Amino acid sequence: MSAVARKKDLYVGTDKHRWWKEAVVYQIYPASFLDSNGDGWGDVPGITQKLDYLKDLGVDVIWLSPIYKSPQADMGYDIADYEDIDPSYGTLADVDNLIKEIKKRDMKLVMDLVVNHTSEEHAWFLDSRSSKDSAIRDWYIWKPAKYDADGNRQPPNNWAQILGEANSAWTWDEKTQEYYLSLFTPEQPDLNWENPAVRDAVHNILHFWLGRGISGFRMDVINLISKVQTFTDADIVIKDNKYQPGDKYYANGPRLHEWLKDLNRDVLSKYDTLTVGEMPFVRDEDEIIKVVGAQSEELNMIFSFDLVDIDNVPGDFKFTLHEWDASDLKKIVSRLQRLMLERDGWNSLFVENHDQPRSVSRYTDDSDEWREHGAKLLCLMQTTLAGTLYVYQGEEIGMRNVPKSWGPEEYKDIESINFFKKYRDLYPNNPDKQALAAKIMQRKARDSARTPMQWDSSPQAGFTSGKPWMRVNDDYPTINAAAQLSNSKPSPGVVSVHAFWKRGLDCRKENKDVFVYGDFEMLDMDDKEVVAYRRWSEKNAFITVLNLSGEKVTWERMAELKVQKWVAGNYDDRDLEGRAKSGKVELRPWEGLLGMLE
Repeated sequence: MSAVARKKDLYVGTDKHRWWKEAVVYQIYPASFLDSNGDGWGDVPGITQKLDYLKDLGVDVIWLSPIYKSPQADMGYDIADYEDIDPSYGTLADVDNLIKEIKKRDMKLVMDLVVNHTSEEHAWFLDSRSSKDSAIRDWYIWKPAKYDADGNRQPPNNWAQILGEANSAWTWDEKTQEYYLSLFTPEQPDLNWENPAVRDAVHNILHFWLGRGISGFRMDVINLISKVQTFTDADIVIKDNKYQPGDKYYANGPRLHEWLKDLNRDVLSKYDTLTVGEMPFVRDEDEIIKVVGAQSEELNMIFSFDLVDIDNVPGDFKFTLHEWDASDLKKIVSRLQRLMLERDGWNSLFVENHDQPRSVSRYTDDSDEWREHGAKLLCLMQTTLAGTLYVYQGEEIGMRNVPKSWGPEEYKDIESINFFKKYRDLYPNNPDKQALAAKIMQRKARDSARTPMQWDSSPQAGFTSGKPWMRVNDDYPTINAAAQLSNSKPSPGVVSVHAFWKRGLDCRKENKDVFVYGDFEMLDMDDKEVVAYRRWSEKNAFITVLNLSGEKVTWERMAELKVQKWVAGNYDDRDLEGRAKSGKVELRPWEGLLGMLE
């Protein structure tokens, strides 16, 4: 056994084992998963129909994006009633049945918790905005207008709306003549967590769902609940914008940790839960460990956005294009992996979700020639890193971004609509600028993750018998689950993307001492094409080597590694035996290899 394999100073022992660390979580975007009644909108009974598919893949936990009662201004992230289900998804009885069927299969259900804001149609907000004298007026954040030198009414500060940077984060209420804070859209007023009655109401929501049998929460933008109460103007960093990113004042605010500890003590500690916080805008490692450290008593883990922000211009808004290479990715991965090992925290692993474009299009080449290799490469990376693994619906079959040929009218997301409107208004007679906007949307829009799940090659990809709420990706006749399930080995030595994911998840679970709990070292930090890292425990050691380029490359760090055998690759399994085990290894475009070390 090599020195690497024997090293155990940072190996996480069995006393640190937790089910939520070992779990594979599969995120379902309910509107686009499966429609059981032909109305074109996915629903809870449709999810229940596919539980065996998920179990067979290797899923342990299902996370549902919001299915609560909602006017759907932001696809359910604008909640009008936390204790009821939107009729478009079904009924509470359908959810109870889903929970029962999930438990039958020894799986768990996690719900989305959206408590930074509500819908403008929530009963709380309707009461709050009814009068300045409302008993719950201060359940939301209300401020008087400011006025410029010419007497024109202005918002309380210059914060930009998160889902529409051309707009103010404040919305004017004509009836009560004040602004309310609405960081995401005017239809999503922010709750005032400074009010203890609001915090009590949120605790009751958690008790309601945990009491029904769910096993935890993904907490939407949970680090935005505490705002700096001076509501100071943001620094001007985007010169062409009237409104500026204000996250300095509303992300990771002064009382965040106090309130998360209260939530844990009063609710979460009374159940056996998985908790993951969506925490945008946070980079400070001390802040991260305050939330996810083993002794923090706050949350199990957070979603760190470093990797999915890799192609954003630093300091700018999301809809920008920034070049990156393998060395940039390695810095991000290595920092987060080492942070959690050295400071006893816990990572989440993801490269896709409902807020991001498709990973095979973002990080690799999604052309017909290379899509499958890219999808498998990303699977190999994720299944061999430490952290709780999150797989997004369709990722397991290599679904990709919407086609470049789609016009802006096909995009349904409020963020995309606001972005394109901004370009159209700024450059009404400039086709080049509008073409740039279309290019950026095709690359970065959330819509690409929200096209209906591609189940088979029948009309509408088997998602619905009716007209889908959003257009199905044009490639569904060839990229679909049924084709990959029926032909898991399309050619000798080569498996489908789905089969590769299933195999990767099995390998991860069989070697959890290494891939879940083991140590980590990134190699060749400055290499701009190859990502390579070692993972090891007291008993075993592995190396993952990934060519993140569309060119053939040679990686020359093999001599000291002593590969015993290559156990997986994303090309032809029959090639593994003949691959170099020392000296250097030749990597084909988008090739990934997993080797067992001596």
